[in-house]
Amino acid sequence: MSSAILNPRLRLTASASLIALIALCVAWETVLAPLRPGGSMLILKAVPLLLPLRGILRGRLYTYQWASMLILLYLMEGVVRATSDPGRSAHVAWVEVALSAVFFWSAVLYVRPAKRAAKAAQKAAKETARADPPGP
Repeated sequence: MSSAILNPRLRLTASASLIALIALCVAWETVLAPLRPGGSMLILKAVPLLLPLRGILRGRLYTYQWASMLILLYLMEGVVRATSDPGRSAHVAWVEVALSAVFFWSAVLYVRPAKRAAKAAQKAAKETARADPPGP
């Protein structure tokens, strides 16, 4: 896909918010507001966020598409914990909600022009195929 239609600011925003979310998940469950003193196994929730990191940093559209669905799990977890956890954990959860939302929207807006261009190219190819039927 032509990189001319892809917005580098959205790519940077998505990358930064994903990295910040990974750091937040680790810090949340170890230092900021762990469920148990000394940390908990919930630190492992950062592992799925590592899976799309390479593709996001490289600007791969397919990775942006599936990572935008993955991030919704973190958005939901943040909302649940922000409204149910006490004290500091609720504040950290709101940060998780914000970072998840920033990643989601920057990923969706990053991919949208490429998807539109692909649809337009597909439509043009179909119209060309109709205009030039194969010969005998």
